[in-house]
Amino acid sequence: MQPPKKFRTVLLNYLLLLLVILMLGACSNTKYLQQNQDLYVSSKVSVQGDLLTAEKQDIRSALSSKSLMVQQPNSKLLGTRIKVWLYNQKYNEKKSNWFWNLVLSKRNLEEPSIYDSTKTKEALDRMTSYLHNQGYFYATVTADPSVKGRKASIVYSANTGRNFVIDRITYNIPDTNILKVVQAKENLSLIQKGNTFKSSNFSSERERLTRIIKDAGYYKFNRDAIEFSVDTLNKALFKNQLNPFEGLVNIFQENKGREKPTMNVEVIIKNPEDSATSLWQKYFIRKVYAYPDYPINGNPNDPTFKEDTRKFLTIREHQEMLRPKILSKSILLRPGEVYSLQQYNNTINKLYDLGLWLFVTLQYKEAKDTTNSLDAYLFLSPRKKQELGLNFEVSNSSDYLLGSGVGLNYRHINLGKSATQFNFSLNTGIELIKDPNNKWALQSKEIGGEFGFTWPRFALPFNIHQNPRSNVKTRLTVGANYLSRVQKFDITSINLSYGYDWNSSNYRRWIVRPFTLNYVGVILNPAFQDTIVDPNPYLKRSFEPALIGGENISYIYSNNDVLHQRHYTYFRINLEESGLWLNGINSIINAATNKKSNLERMTNVMISNFVKLEADYRHYWKLNQHSGLATRVYAGIGIPYSHSQVLPYVRQFTAGGPNSIRAWRLRTLGPGSYKDSSSTAQIFPDQTGDMKLEGNVEYRFDLLRMFGGSVNLKGATFLDMGNIWMVNPDSTRPGSEFHFNQLYHDLAVGTGAGLRLDFNYFLIRLDWGIPLKVPYFTGNKNGWYISQWDLGSAVWRRNNIIWNVAIGYPF
Repeated sequence: MQPPKKFRTVLLNYLLLLLVILMLGACSNTKYLQQNQDLYVSSKVSVQGDLLTAEKQDIRSALSSKSLMVQQPNSKLLGTRIKVWLYNQKYNEKKSNWFWNLVLSKRNLEEPSIYDSTKTKEALDRMTSYLHNQGYFYATVTADPSVKGRKASIVYSANTGRNFVIDRITYNIPDTNILKVVQAKENLSLIQKGNTFKSSNFSSERERLTRIIKDAGYYKFNRDAIEFSVDTLNKALFKNQLNPFEGLVNIFQENKGREKPTMNVEVIIKNPEDSATSLWQKYFIRKVYAYPDYPINGNPNDPTFKEDTRKFLTIREHQEMLRPKILSKSILLRPGEVYSLQQYNNTINKLYDLGLWLFVTLQYKEAKDTTNSLDAYLFLSPRKKQELGLNFEVSNSSDYLLGSGVGLNYRHINLGKSATQFNFSLNTGIELIKDPNNKWALQSKEIGGEFGFTWPRFALPFNIHQNPRSNVKTRLTVGANYLSRVQKFDITSINLSYGYDWNSSNYRRWIVRPFTLNYVGVILNPAFQDTIVDPNPYLKRSFEPALIGGENISYIYSNNDVLHQRHYTYFRINLEESGLWLNGINSIINAATNKKSNLERMTNVMISNFVKLEADYRHYWKLNQHSGLATRVYAGIGIPYSHSQVLPYVRQFTAGGPNSIRAWRLRTLGPGSYKDSSSTAQIFPDQTGDMKLEGNVEYRFDLLRMFGGSVNLKGATFLDMGNIWMVNPDSTRPGSEFHFNQLYHDLAVGTGAGLRLDFNYFLIRLDWGIPLKVPYFTGNKNGWYISQWDLGSAVWRRNNIIWNVAIGYPF
């Protein structure tokens, strides 16, 4: 989508203003300092020792953190301390008007960092303690400050020396039942023989042991019962987190002479402190109580609750919200079972997944009349059963001046008190252009609707084993859409799908659609058909009506959670087949009518036969608090079979546009080295292919906070590469077929930069891209295009610098 010229001009003015501010921010900020003050501008950490490069980088990052390096230099943006400059504009220059009030948000200001030698000494102590905690007991850290032009810099030099290696691990656990629990999962221990000592591993191991012991039924087990002892000392270590090495000096001195100093670790789990002979007790669930319509700030002893006692569950509610059988299956706790921390988490997640409640709270209370017994209380605060929404959309693109749309959405989350969801949506929109007489004219119109049902289980005529922890959904979706491009074509499509979604683990999800059906009907305008479609055999076959019916399966892996905050992965692979069961129906009808009729003759539509495979891999790195790196690799291929010669138009691949290779407009790139330079392509760009390869790298960073901090202005730079190709030769598009030895030549490469306005609940993205390598460029054999750049030419910029406006990130 390309913004209009007026919008680009206004935006360019604001960008120039931002550039001026950044240039001013490069000016000295020292003139506002007092006589004995120096501006702290930079710090560097040098790490020496017998370490791998990755280990040095981790230590360098840790020592540079705010918790260890007490005083931090002022941050930089594009090489300038712009936030310090803005701070001085507000508090020293006293700037105040509409523009400065917009820019001088508190989040955009940074008070000058004044060098303080006492904080440097404190940083040295903290860095040394940190290295000791990582097992580098002979580590030293020094600081070398320097001042030049009232600007102070510090170089911290850390020498790690040798760190201790764990040689032997033993267990001192008097309670044999607890010992069995620990030994059953000893292979998952975070303290292993041969590993270097790190205090963080001991803290994490304590949490792991606490979790597995409580999960085994020991409800009252306390993490403070776990201690660690080193070598032959009968002294508990690491209980005092501030000084975990007290009493170990002699042992460390003895180890100094060894090439690889080692330590023996003893894991101690004490019995309860209230009695020297008592053991930890297992707890069992006695009763389970559920409050399905529990009001916020309600009273569980409210006498108006009606009680319904079932086999596994006692329900207390004012009125029935959910069928008891469904509620009982969704609550994984059962009377008589041992208390489990994992089952606690699974039950809460299972209930939230039904989508019926705003808040789910599970509390355990000891039974007064039965020893080692717990009563479980589930307090469920419901959501609204029905939702109605209306949204409006205004857009602009390279092939129309103004687009508008209206969408109506309705949802019911609990049909028939069965947790069945019903969704209905209705959308309509138009696109307007200016005709040769400069009058508004309708270019296209569209209307569509969809409704669907979602059941919280496998909806099958037979029973199937279902993991209670899996969040299973069965979905039925029916939709229809009508698109009319004035004086070109009318396309009517009807969609039907039925299938299942479920989680096989916390990070893995499956989407299986054993039944999908898509009818596409096409009516072409005679003039459009004669001049554009018929001369192009491939385009002609693409616009033929199609009956797409088959199966679809997707596997998704995503580990974006609190355990992967520094970097995480997303991977999706999708396989679609069309024609198999439709051909079966076609053959049955053909045989039943003695070859007088079949499904294709009855519908006057050909069955599409193809197999399509797609894979999408993404990895995200959080470099620091204000920047990150996002990468994506995508590959897809579709192969027609049987009597089908091409993929249906709606299943073909395209390249270019705001979510693909951004240095090209949508549908203008490829296939292969082919370029459509006809006049029709300027009006109706429509290049598609049978396969696609694409790779993207994007560096994202924060710029400024605006409007009092409610809007975050972000920036990005990116590199996109890829193309689409034909699997089989196309005589009308020379160079479009894929050949492995031509892959490098056919790859398109583009770069660019962008701005994002992040409103927290949605994001507006503006990217502009410029080509680096053009597959169809004949100036050199490899297609590199940089030599042709002519940034001073307005005509060249208009034809080669592509602007894209979109909602949300491209990946």
